[in-house]
Order: sequence, then C-alpha cells, then structure tokens
Amino acid sequence: KQAIKNSVVKTMRYLLIVLSLFSLCQSREVTAQTGNDYSQKAPSRDGIGKVYMGREISHVMGFHGVAWLERESRSEEENTELTIANLPINKRSKVADVGAGSGFYTFRIADKVPEGKVYAVDIQQAALNYIENKAAKQDVDNVITVLGSEKSPNLPENSLDLVIMVDVYHELAFPKEMLQNIKKSLKPTGKLLLIEYRGEDPKVAIKPLHKMTVKQVKKELEANGFTLTTNGQFLNIQHFLIFEKAD
Repeated sequence: KQAIKNSVVKTMRYLLIVLSLFSLCQSREVTAQTGNDYSQKAPSRDGIGKVYMGREISHVMGFHGVAWLERESRSEEENTELTIANLPINKRSKVADVGAGSGFYTFRIADKVPEGKVYAVDIQQAALNYIENKAAKQDVDNVITVLGSEKSPNLPENSLDLVIMVDVYHELAFPKEMLQNIKKSLKPTGKLLLIEYRGEDPKVAIKPLHKMTVKQVKKELEANGFTLTTNGQFLNIQHFLIFEKAD
C-alpha cells in the first residue's frame, strides 16, 4: 500500500511539473502573439481576454447592430447636436470618423465641412457599403469611405485636422498601433477626439468594458504621444475628450 501511495504522489508531482511547463509555454506564446505591450487573461463575458495597460479590450460590435446605431432616440440620448456644435472644425476641415459604423456622425460632420472631406473608416465592408449607399441617395460628395485594419485606419499622412472615434476606442484590438498610425495622419495642429461612455458613473447603463474613465484614457493616450487639451463635461452620458500631439 505504501508503495502504491508513493507511486501516486510521484505521478501527481510529475503532472504538476508538466502543467507548469505547459502554462509557461502558453504564456510565452501569448507574449509572442500580442507583443510586450499586451498581456492575456481568461476572457470576461464581454471581453477578448487581451489586456492593454490594465484594461481588458472589449468585443467589437458587429454591423448587425446597425439598428442600435441608427435608433431614433440616439441623438437625444447622446446630445449629438451638441457634440457636432463643439467640434474643432471649419467648413474646409478634413476629418476622419474612425469606426464610422452606419455613418451616424459621418453625415452630420459632412454638413459642417462643405468645402472639406470626411473619411468614413471602418474594418467592416458592410458598414462602408451602407455609408456609400446612403451618400449616393443623399447626393453627398464629400464623404470618402476607407477600409481600415485592426492596426491602422489607412489614412493619408499629415493630412487631417480632426480624427474622431465615437464609442470605438475601447474596442480597438491594437490600440497602441492604431494610435501611432492616427498620429501620423494628423497635421501638426491636428486633434483626436474620443467620445466614450463614462466609466466613472455606475448610473450609465452600459456594460463596463464598453465604458472608459478619463484616468484610463489619459494613461493610454499619453503613453502614445498625446496630450489632453479639452475635457468637455457637457454630454449626458459620455466623455468629450480632445487630444493633441504632445510636444
């Protein structure tokens, strides 16, 4: 009996060693896949398990959610007109709406830049098709669709006055790479506007991974060469955060 017991103990120790080595290999594999700036964890219900600067990245909302993007109550809920009125643009500005979705903001911005351009960027071709059809129906000729990637919006360098992301940043699979490429696309005086649901406010009825705090946004943007210049607190449930390139 003692011999059998000793054998079982040795087997258990062996299995623990094998499991430890397996976990180490998995950890190294994740590091190789995601890079030193990212880590991996067990995915939460609404996350992808990939972590950037302490924040788990959320799932991307697919274009099947177009009805949510175009809901009649959205403008009132999000103070859309107030957002548009406070954009740092003029009639000649070149703007990019990254993660444009259905173009809810794209076309409202286009009205404000009749002599400029609006690049509607999305990684889903279905979204771009929707925007192109809408532009054709409304005879809008200053909206340009761009198929982006997970790492880049694929925008022309040193050409944009403003890049806007509305409830998009928290879904970026590669936030560092995307921010660096957005930075390249901005003119020296160009600005980046992030609109995100307020993570500090538990009364904002949005899933936690789809909200962000000002503290976390600043932490990530500053690490990528941006400085917060405007913290607008005039929206009902969202932050209005304007960043510029750091000196």
